[in-house]
Amino acid sequence: MVSKVMSTRAIFRVDASVQIGTGHVMRCLTLANELAEQGVECHFICREHPGHLIPLVAEHGHQLHVLPCAATTDDLSKGLGETQATDACQSIAIIQNLLPEWLIVDHYALDYHWQTLLRPYCKKIMVIDDLADRQHECDLLLDQTYGRDQQDYKPLVPAQCELLCGSQYALLRPEFSQWRQYSLERRQQGKLQHLLINLGGVDKDNITSQILNALQGCPLPNDCKITVVMGSTAPWVDVVKQQARQLPWITEVKVGVENMAELMANSDLAIGAAGATSWERCCLGLPTIMVILAENQRVIAENLNRAKAGKRVYIESINEDLSKVFINLSNDAMKQISYHATRICDGLGRVKIARLISGR
Repeated sequence: MVSKVMSTRAIFRVDASVQIGTGHVMRCLTLANELAEQGVECHFICREHPGHLIPLVAEHGHQLHVLPCAATTDDLSKGLGETQATDACQSIAIIQNLLPEWLIVDHYALDYHWQTLLRPYCKKIMVIDDLADRQHECDLLLDQTYGRDQQDYKPLVPAQCELLCGSQYALLRPEFSQWRQYSLERRQQGKLQHLLINLGGVDKDNITSQILNALQGCPLPNDCKITVVMGSTAPWVDVVKQQARQLPWITEVKVGVENMAELMANSDLAIGAAGATSWERCCLGLPTIMVILAENQRVIAENLNRAKAGKRVYIESINEDLSKVFINLSNDAMKQISYHATRICDGLGRVKIARLISGR
């Protein structure tokens, strides 16, 4: 089927929505931007779910192919909005005219059924995953989870599939490696003056408000400044802003920021979801209190907690857990967390993977 493959073309199949969040698109966009720097033509196939990031992809200059949003979404589809077979047919209609060298798939709802249908229309398939819970038909698989063992995927992929596992391959935007040295030098003071809170790009369950409530029972310094970062599609922004005005600390709510690395580098402590942003914080050595918001974040939180690279709390007992962490969070303790976090990720994963894909 593939006879006119362009060696400089890659197509991403990835979505963002209020239901599944923004992380999948953001990490694919990071990889696409790096590939574009190396001369690869990148296309995105995205479904127009509520909370999509289609305009953001377009802003970065990549070619877009938009799939229609279904009238109703099956909860069992993990945010796909269609059956795998329907999604595959719609994707084939686009891909058959492009014949990419690489088809890059980042979607929990897609597995070997979808990938097998698309196989004739591309030369190679790459899967980005962090669940290790389903079969894949692919040539390359990336799981950027710290502590992930290749053996977790051996029964799930073809024998010839190349496995890239571990946080050394984390897909971080260039600004994180650029701010790394400055941020690590700041960690020497170990004093809590600026707290950063970010519970993902959507935070559909308004965990941010629960965190702000819990902080009022914690021994934060009186002069501590709090910055809350929320995504542009977050549904609870106005509620959080109103709540922030009532806190005893100077609290600023920022929406849709483009300087996250700078904000992290200039913060002394973070409270954040134990998802993909974990690697961003580790790269900058930012001590973090990790909140588990989804089952796939549990492995990340447990591994980083075990490595002493962060403190883990549970949303079910957030008041008690958060108070306990702050009571025991000395300046030396923050320095130790930073020390261990720094060794988890260097921020150059996107470069390593882009070179592998582009053959450079």
